[in-house]
Amino acid sequence: MGVPIELQKNFKEVVPALKPKEAIDEANRCLYCYDAPCIKACPTSIDIPSFIKKIATGNMLGAARTIMEANPVGASCARVCPTEELCEGACVLNHASRPIMIGLLQRHATDWAKQSNAKLFTSGEANGKSVAIVGAGPAGLSAARELARLGYRVTVFEAKEKAGGLNTYGIVSFRLPQDIALWEVEQIEALGVEIRTNTKVGVDVTAQELLDSYDAVLLAAGMDYVPQLQIEGEELAGVLDAIAFVEETKTKPLTDEMAGKKVVVIGAGNTAIDAATCSRRLGAENVKILYRRTVQEMTCYQFEYDFAKRDGVEFRWLVAPSRIIGENGRVKALELRRMELGEPDAKGRRRPVPIPGSEFVIEVDFVIKAIGQKRHLSLIDAFGIQHQNGVVAVEDGTYRTSNSQVFAAGDLIFGGGKTDAMVVDAANHGRRAAHAIHRALANQNQPV
Repeated sequence: MGVPIELQKNFKEVVPALKPKEAIDEANRCLYCYDAPCIKACPTSIDIPSFIKKIATGNMLGAARTIMEANPVGASCARVCPTEELCEGACVLNHASRPIMIGLLQRHATDWAKQSNAKLFTSGEANGKSVAIVGAGPAGLSAARELARLGYRVTVFEAKEKAGGLNTYGIVSFRLPQDIALWEVEQIEALGVEIRTNTKVGVDVTAQELLDSYDAVLLAAGMDYVPQLQIEGEELAGVLDAIAFVEETKTKPLTDEMAGKKVVVIGAGNTAIDAATCSRRLGAENVKILYRRTVQEMTCYQFEYDFAKRDGVEFRWLVAPSRIIGENGRVKALELRRMELGEPDAKGRRRPVPIPGSEFVIEVDFVIKAIGQKRHLSLIDAFGIQHQNGVVAVEDGTYRTSNSQVFAAGDLIFGGGKTDAMVVDAANHGRRAAHAIHRALANQNQPV
């Protein structure tokens, strides 16, 4: 199966933007519901009818402010949110015609703000207190924006070269261009937030230094590396980490290394889809996603699944890798075993069980691991806070950990359910955590 010419090294946005007249026409379709189920379906509670009405009346600055007020990474979320499951899925017009294209209208307004160099927010009057945030992803940035507007001196510590976290590095460019995420970072820096990149807590600065230097610390470091498959042959050239692979397509020149090759991706989450579709665009002749459960249990969004199939990605269900076979130090083939679903596990999902004697071998050139990510145990342990298997324990509604000076948000406290938590959920966590920190510090006469 050859790679269509339109896919070859095409990392431009797949979904086209609305033209100005299209946006106005679409905005005028909105009923501006007084009880707005779309607002209830949005984790950040964006006032969707309000921003759409502003687009319809030509108030683009007001529309952008309404969006970004509720969601500091609203430009990214306009592109990556599963809108059909959230706001658009709740639109009352689903029962009459088709839902309002809320995601594209949100993108239209935030794109206008980016292109116009609009100043959306200002920092609050300094209150003399400071907060350190570990991690410059959606949760950390959202918290930083809120705290800066509340008058705090905010310093964000980010291990990578650029801020933005998953939005900058971990989502494919043809769905979320890097410049969109970096514009959101610029909006937050404009409020006086200091972002120290290339700074890893535990290496370049200690946990104790942060505790000694700031009134509160928010941990929002996201997730760590992809774990090992724990099978023979993982050390071979051609075995890749899906997160690192996607990141390279956003930070390094595209190569022809995969042209004409056979690629398999292990896993069926959104990152697996990104790795598979990237592989196709890099010229892979055949790309298969292998999953040990069935299509019903996959964790990727439906639109991601449909997108991958349109790109020519194949799916193989109820199979799991048992051995990677090499030749001259490189991947040559992959041994798989067939699976069947057994009894439910602790999360209620039926556990895949290998079928004895069902092994078979397929030829492959690259094996990409997309089986979730490890948690930042060393970071968690450095602050000495309670957790369960890397999921940090926080008090309900306060985001406060077992150390009263330390708060946590985003992936660090997500546990159970889908393996990939939504960007919009992380943004919501960050905003709520910021206000929880504000309440905690405001209610005390001395640092927490």
